[in-house]
Parts: sequence; structure tokens; C-alpha cells
Amino acid sequence: MNLASLLFAVARRRPEAPAVADDRHHWSYRELARRSALIAAALRGRGLAPGDRVILSLENCAEFFELLFGCWAAGLCAVPANARLHPREVEYIAGDSGARLLFATPGLADALGPLAGGGALAEVISTCTPGYEALFAGEPLLPEPGDPGEPAWLFYTSGTTGRPKGAVLTHRNLLFMSQCYYADIDPVDERDTHLVAAPASHGAGLYALPFLLRGARQVVLPHFDVASVLEAFARCERVSMFAAPTMLTRLVQAPQTAAADLAGLKTIYYGGGPMYVADLERALALFGPRLYQLYGQGESPMTITGLSQRAHLDPGRLGSCGVARTGVLVKVVGDDDAELPPGEVGEVVTRSDCVMAGYWRNPAANAETLRGGWLHTGDLGSMDETGLLTLRDRSKDMIISGGSNIYPREIEEVLLRHPGLAEASVVGRPHPEWGEEVVAFVVARPGAAVSEAELDRLCLDHIARFKRPRRYRFVESLPKNNYGKVLKTELRRQLD
Repeated sequence: MNLASLLFAVARRRPEAPAVADDRHHWSYRELARRSALIAAALRGRGLAPGDRVILSLENCAEFFELLFGCWAAGLCAVPANARLHPREVEYIAGDSGARLLFATPGLADALGPLAGGGALAEVISTCTPGYEALFAGEPLLPEPGDPGEPAWLFYTSGTTGRPKGAVLTHRNLLFMSQCYYADIDPVDERDTHLVAAPASHGAGLYALPFLLRGARQVVLPHFDVASVLEAFARCERVSMFAAPTMLTRLVQAPQTAAADLAGLKTIYYGGGPMYVADLERALALFGPRLYQLYGQGESPMTITGLSQRAHLDPGRLGSCGVARTGVLVKVVGDDDAELPPGEVGEVVTRSDCVMAGYWRNPAANAETLRGGWLHTGDLGSMDETGLLTLRDRSKDMIISGGSNIYPREIEEVLLRHPGLAEASVVGRPHPEWGEEVVAFVVARPGAAVSEAELDRLCLDHIARFKRPRRYRFVESLPKNNYGKVLKTELRRQLD
């Protein structure tokens, strides 16, 4: 069913309970439901029809949630866009999704405003403006129960081609994800607080749903900040939050954490990249059995395997990513897609009601990624006799820095726009704070003079700042195999 109808049911049961708060707003469930219904009516009044797409390019704020449920109440599909993306990247998402409307926070609206009028995108609306407030002038539109198979969240995740692909997540997918939270991580009720400190456009926003559907409170921080997080732990009760491994590491390393009041902390669930065992051991020493590790991806949002709070107490399991989530099938297969015996390394595949409906208008990618009815993750791992999964490598050479996915070919294609470059290859190097940092190996054309500043400027003109290389290595040639393929393993070895 449509998730907006479930939120409205909570609002009927607990109308005055606190729903969403940030530094400017404190909305009850009654207020959140009414504002969402008014937004829904305004969107339909602008001519948007059920199934149309709306981009949400917002920094963390309470408005993200009223817009999300407003879209759903109107039967629309939300398209979240990371606030750190370059306007050209948002332009691609708008064009590929055929989005009709884009909402942005004031800090982003000026840069994204020129996208209006291109393709199907008719308008860019900034929050905190009279144009946004005009959305609340009409009569509310109450949500219909809806079809659970309708698209709810169109999440763009890059692949090895460097072009983002839109993973279509349905209302059924997100409801299953929420129910898995209750089954595997924690029971949730009206006493709980969910702290949104990571970008709401990613997993932190999606994992607000298990709390909203149970009448719990959302506290939205504008960004991750150690002092603000620790203050929330002390001020609120039964606090749960999502953390990328880099966020968890920063919390552990901050001097003030050791003396902080952690009485209100219930659970930190973390994922989105590798968590080194040494860092995890330090986190356990500080937080105790309050940690839950998630393994998933945009195509099966944070719901493939999990390492429970109790399993964290077993040192022998800390290097793994746990076992299959409730109602989820996971196996490791070889090149022929046949399941491998315990201990052998192969590709991790999964099947559940959390797996996306498919990539948006991309039948070729669907045929490859969803072949045989299983989501092929592109991750390499092994599974022991008990079903404990250990990831070994990322077969697509993806880099994870600060919890964000970075795809080398996308950067390589931008670098090769420079007329003085002959070749470029991008790899990740381990970084103590960010998990990995981006390093580019570049080969200049004979006689050409290429500077790091020029390459930096090129990247900043075309891709998000966090994706640009932190180091450049100018080399005479790139190592290749007999077929001419660049040996990235050798490049990584050169970084040691």
C-alpha cells in the first residue's frame, strides 16, 4: 500500500505526538500529515499525475519529509538527489527520470534554477520562499491506499559505465525494508527518537520510515557534527541513528565522546562501506552492545545481511557482515551463477521483497543485474557453513569515501576531457578517516604540459567536489595485461 496512507493512520492515532523537528520546525504528526496533504494537492494542481517524478535536492531539513510524503500522497515518485552533486549531475538525473518538478533548499536553488525549462522539468521551487509557502494555500488531498507495486523512490546509483542508473524502489520494497528493521535491529514505538545526521537523500532518509510508521520522533541535523550528535544522545531518549563507517570512526576518535552522556543512546546502525576491525573494537569499547552492521546497496536498500548487536560481542565475527536479514535469501555464486560451496569466493546475490523493481527504463542493465530472479550485487564474498557472509572485494572497482560511492570511470572520463592527457585511471587508497581517498594515475601526451590545478578545475566543473582526486600521480604509462586492460591491482600496489 501507499506509505503516505500509513503515516496518516499514525496521525489519526497520535495526532499531537512529536513527528519531525529541526532547528526551525517542530511538527506533530497532525501537522506533518496536514502539510503533506496540502503539498499533495498543490502538486496535483500543477498538473502532475500519478506516477510522475519529483526531484528532492535538499540539504537535511524537516521539509524533506513533508515533501516526501506529499509526493506519495499525490501518487508521485520521489527522486532524491544528493545535495553535494554538481548541477550537471542533477541535470542528467532530471533528464533521465523525466522529472516534472524539482525542490531545492536555498543553498542549492540558485545553482539548480537554470535547469528549469530543460526537457520535462518545468519548475525549480526553493524552500523558505513565498513560492514554497504557496503550496499550503489550498485544500488538503488525502492519500489513497494505493498499489504497493507503484514506484516510491527512484534512487540514482552509478555503475561501471559512469552513467547513473535509477533503481526503482516501490512502496512494497520500502515497507519490507521497514519491517526488516523491526525484525532484525530493534522494536520501535512512540518512545523512540531517530536522529538524522547523515544525508536524508540516502539511507538515513529511508530508515526514517520504520520510525515514522510507528509514531516515533525524527530529529534532523543539518549535517553530521560530533558535538550535535552527542548533545542529542544526552537530551533525547532511546536514540537510534544511521552512521557511515567514517561517521562512526569520527565519533570514536573525538576526545569528547569518552566523557559524553550516552544514557539516551539506543542503537547505532552503520554501513555503506568497509569498517575496519580495529576501529570497530574501539567503537564497541565506547558504546558497548549498541552497534548493528548493515550490508546492502541502493538496489536493495540496506537490507541484504546484518551483524546483530549480540554478534558484535563475538570477536571472530567482527570481520564479517553478518547473516541474511529476515525474509531475505543470500548466496555466493560463481561465473555460471551456480551456488558455491562454503568458503569459496564468488559474487554475492540476493532475493527478497526489498530488491528493486528494476532500473528505470534500462532493460539491458535489468537483464544483467536481475538475471535468474536474483540481484547480482557486483560484490565478491564468501559464506561459511552457518551463513555468515564476509565481503572480499568490490568487483566493480567502486571507491567508498566518507560513506559515498565514487565510480572511477566517471572521473576518468572527465579527466580525459583535458587535451593534454593521453590516459587516466582512478583507484582508491585507504584513508584513516574517510575509508578511502581518490587517486588518479595520469599519462600526459608527448610534449604536453598538464598541471594538477588544471585537472582539479576540470573535475570541479563537471562532477561533485567530493569525487575529485585527492592525489595525482603523473606516470609515463599505465600497467596493462595482454588484452590492453589497465591493471588497477598493480596501480593500488604502487600506492603502498
